[in-house]
Amino acid sequence: MNLDVKAPRVPDIAPGAGAGVEPGTAAEPEPEPELEPARRRRGPELERALLDAAWAELVERGYGSFTIDGVAERAATSRPVIYRRWPDRESLAFAAIRHTFVSQQVPDFDTGSLRGDVLAHLEHASSTRLGYAAVMSTQLGAFYRDTGTSMADLRRFLLGDRATTVMDDIVARAVARGEVDAARLTPRVMSLPFDLLRHEALMTMKPVPQSVIEEIVDDIFLPLVLAPHPLAS
Repeated sequence: MNLDVKAPRVPDIAPGAGAGVEPGTAAEPEPEPELEPARRRRGPELERALLDAAWAELVERGYGSFTIDGVAERAATSRPVIYRRWPDRESLAFAAIRHTFVSQQVPDFDTGSLRGDVLAHLEHASSTRLGYAAVMSTQLGAFYRDTGTSMADLRRFLLGDRATTVMDDIVARAVARGEVDAARLTPRVMSLPFDLLRHEALMTMKPVPQSVIEEIVDDIFLPLVLAPHPLAS
């Protein structure tokens, strides 16, 4: 006697098929959501993205660990895209430093007095530019070594053909108002307020308190440059 028993055939039911699906037929797959194609960056938009990525790499890693590969990865692009614009990491770093400097242009302060202008200038620098100055001082040591430059050289590069600085304009207005003794003005005295502000920030690694900014202006800078009062004996 043949005892072989065939198992009953189980209808093919697609995984996840619900009630009402006819046996032996697959459920209709749900359509996948359409994905928007990635928008391709071009021209100035692409260049800004590359330079922002390069600056972020300098801030985070310093020039000693600054690489084209790192910038390409951060900017979600490829090495050839970068090399078509900058031939090496030195020129890319130069461009990123200048790009960031230009994007942080200092407004012109005109409060009507030398004290008010310098205070406004230093307060703005303390809140917006000291991070930039800190990177220039602490993260670019290898850059200065490899390029044979200094912070002073880099500053001249950044200022370019600019005839005056914000501080030059502030002091020129004060001279025109008769507040300042022009004979007392020297490059060292002119740079003193920001030099002291930068030193304070780098020593403490914190925003400079308002009381310190006022001390720099009232107790150090103004006594050096103010013209003698006509009634002073």
